[in-house]
Amino acid sequence: MTWTDEELVARSISGDADSFNELVLRWERPIYALAYRTIGREEDARDVCQETFLRAFRALPGFRGQAKFSSWLYRIALNLCRDWVRRERRAPVVQAPEGVDLIELAAAAEPSESIEDLVARKDLTKAVERAMALLPEEQRTAIILKEYHGLTFQEIADLVGCPLSTVKTRLYQGLTVIRRELAKKVRL
Repeated sequence: MTWTDEELVARSISGDADSFNELVLRWERPIYALAYRTIGREEDARDVCQETFLRAFRALPGFRGQAKFSSWLYRIALNLCRDWVRRERRAPVVQAPEGVDLIELAAAAEPSESIEDLVARKDLTKAVERAMALLPEEQRTAIILKEYHGLTFQEIADLVGCPLSTVKTRLYQGLTVIRRELAKKVRL
């Protein structure tokens, strides 16, 4: 039987450790992906992911279900990412994990793709990463949550604690900067 997140939370609060483990298994990859896209370093993203679940476990008895469990978990992760960026005073830069050859990975995923297309896609990915690094944290977060994690505008607004119109504005302005930066690359 597959339990909902809310049912697993209730069971966890009642003392069922396996239920919380199921939540970790269910949400570990999305939380790691969020941390990696925000911070850009594999090891630090793993640390943030681990700390997210540790804090969630400790705070679980206080979870009242006013928001979805996933939104609550995303908020914890985003706050930890922001703290990390502030503490490290680094601009987040997405980079390939150590030991991963992007060309081999892409070739395995797209065997019919020509080497020219593969190089062009790799260049485009790097250009998008550079453009994302230019964005203010709020715009970058809105784009990551919308485009990479598929959250709705309302979910993002609830998650980051701002009006819906602000989320839309941040996304629009961020995407405008990315388009402009990509257009510069095309002109070169």
